[in-house]
Amino acid sequence: MTEAVVSPVRVGRLSIGALGILALALGTLQSVVEPALPLLQRELGVSPAEGALVGNTLLVTGAVVAPVAGKLGDRYGGKRVLVRLMAVVSAGGLLAGLAPNLPVLLLGQVLQGVMVGALPLSFILVRHHLPAGASQLAIGVVIALFTGGGMVGTLFAGPIAEGLSWHWMFALPTIAITAMTLVVTRLMPHDPPIRSDSRIDWPGMVLLSGTLLAFMLGLVKVTGSGLPPLAIGGLAVVVAALATGWVVVERRAASPMVDLRMLAKPALWHSCLLTLVITTSFGMVAFLLPQLFAVSADGYGFALSTTDIGLFLLPGAVAGAVGDSLGGIAARRFGLRAVLIVGAVVTAATMIALVSLHTAAWQLALAKVLAAIGAGTGTTALLTRAATAVEAGDTGIATSLLVVTRVIGVAVGSQVAGAILDAGSDAVTGRPAESAFAAGFAMAGLVAALSLSPLVLRSTKKGIQA
Repeated sequence: MTEAVVSPVRVGRLSIGALGILALALGTLQSVVEPALPLLQRELGVSPAEGALVGNTLLVTGAVVAPVAGKLGDRYGGKRVLVRLMAVVSAGGLLAGLAPNLPVLLLGQVLQGVMVGALPLSFILVRHHLPAGASQLAIGVVIALFTGGGMVGTLFAGPIAEGLSWHWMFALPTIAITAMTLVVTRLMPHDPPIRSDSRIDWPGMVLLSGTLLAFMLGLVKVTGSGLPPLAIGGLAVVVAALATGWVVVERRAASPMVDLRMLAKPALWHSCLLTLVITTSFGMVAFLLPQLFAVSADGYGFALSTTDIGLFLLPGAVAGAVGDSLGGIAARRFGLRAVLIVGAVVTAATMIALVSLHTAAWQLALAKVLAAIGAGTGTTALLTRAATAVEAGDTGIATSLLVVTRVIGVAVGSQVAGAILDAGSDAVTGRPAESAFAAGFAMAGLVAALSLSPLVLRSTKKGIQA
């Protein structure tokens, strides 16, 4: 049983505009790593597998924050929680901007990862302070600006890193985030917290966070320098123990973070599994292409600058945004199974073609566009399916689980791709062999083809209403 404390106070365009610009700056900060990753690896003297951790650290933090930010906003007020999260993001951006080495940069990325919670908190504020029709428009504007920020980061990371230094590509968006947070603090009225008799499932949050972090750190160690079998077994035991503890806590909690009965529904766990497959394949592609663009041109690479890499990746970023926006519509129009099969076939065929056709930069740019559209439409269609397969009150946590799965898939894919390049690198120069890239593309294609397994045919027979 919940009740609002006071009636909402309507806000003007300046307040909503500040939220939108904040989303733009956050999207920019989130996206600067991808085109600049080869440069970061050179500057910090790290391997591809270690470099993959720079982007993955932010993703893992975001995966932990995504399911809980909205709950905290409902409990304590969206504005109050948003301002505090932005303070953490600003601290992370400042730390990354000053980072002298990889460990400090990773710590900055951990703090920046809480930015994922900004979107649901912004939606709370918009819904509270605007009438229904205007709030839908404002939510669309905020999402569009966050996506647009991703394109800005992809395009300008190179010029900033090459014209100033890579530290500034973190520092400049952070300055904008800090400024817009101050504007939001001043212009946006407080939204009162909602009284609730249920408690926040802090033990569940801690155990889920620990499970995700242990899994990712273990993956980095296993795919990086390698570990002896005993150490690998120890890591597996730790991850299994944390995951088991989380399940036990969730089953006993009066108000669990995740209702495990909901997670057991076929429509939800099938969607999670397929999302993991699709995003793992895409994560491999997203990591391999910038690396190949940056490889020295003597032999098979292109020796592109960070600026040029961003330009070639930009069409893929636009295609990803288009795919995200069309996934649900395509699933309703043509059926979930058709969307998934077409996306899997296109992605798998594109990756297999790249095994031999990677001698021109336009081939790589086109491959990123096709993979982004396939992954975007497929994962959004699955998200739509999950949202319609659960009770209305479970929509938020169900979609958050799909977001978490999507993040984990991208992180796993990029980490595995980094390990493949490490394994195929020359011991003297440290440069991956061309065959390592070919193996990575082949693996990405095979993973994408898993979406064509009998599981898809069984679990998607009834479309998005399954």
